[in-house]
Amino acid sequence: MNKDYLDICYSEENRPYTSYPKKLAKHLYEKFKMDNYSNLLEIGCGRGELLGEFNALGLEVLGTDLSSESQKFNKTIEIKTCNIETEKLPYADNSFGIVFSKSLLEHLENPSNYMNEAYRVLKPGGIILTLVPDWESCYKIYYDDYTHRTPFTYLSLKHIIAMSGFSNVGVEKFRQLPILWKYPLLKYVSIVISPFVPVRTKNKFLRWSRELMLVSIGTKK
Repeated sequence: MNKDYLDICYSEENRPYTSYPKKLAKHLYEKFKMDNYSNLLEIGCGRGELLGEFNALGLEVLGTDLSSESQKFNKTIEIKTCNIETEKLPYADNSFGIVFSKSLLEHLENPSNYMNEAYRVLKPGGIILTLVPDWESCYKIYYDDYTHRTPFTYLSLKHIIAMSGFSNVGVEKFRQLPILWKYPLLKYVSIVISPFVPVRTKNKFLRWSRELMLVSIGTKK
């Protein structure tokens, strides 16, 4: 019998809780002016760490996840079970100001369904905000996670968002190091050392100097 992915991949032993989700949520909230929107749906919310932090920042939040176990991690937030690969989101058209996901799209064999459903449930003027691993910087370890299905580059992510009907599409490479968000010029240190960082180092500063994310935004017309 297969065990639930949250119990294995996101157990306290494998993924201890840290302060990082709080820092990331605050950074994204400020960078993308998320206070202009009243509510947010996170697709693939897992343990709900980011969802909870967005809620603490003042957004009304809801979530969906493939695993029915997600609700037990999010006792104060409603989480609905949904397979975004094959199912429609259990929400009406034009319901949300923001649709958000982090480290989800690369796990989908059919990411177009995600994009189409995100567009449907967003209000006109609402935004889709998506973070995925950057294939160009992560390809050597990308399939260490056997559930990865669809790699994304800067251009492929930009194209799928635009082809799904979104306007004002923007994509940028993103280092997951909070110190760089505060002191952007330090990114040049990361750029210099990244070629010398061991591929599977466990040191987060070194690993996140080498491995980049892509962060994208698009607006529903």
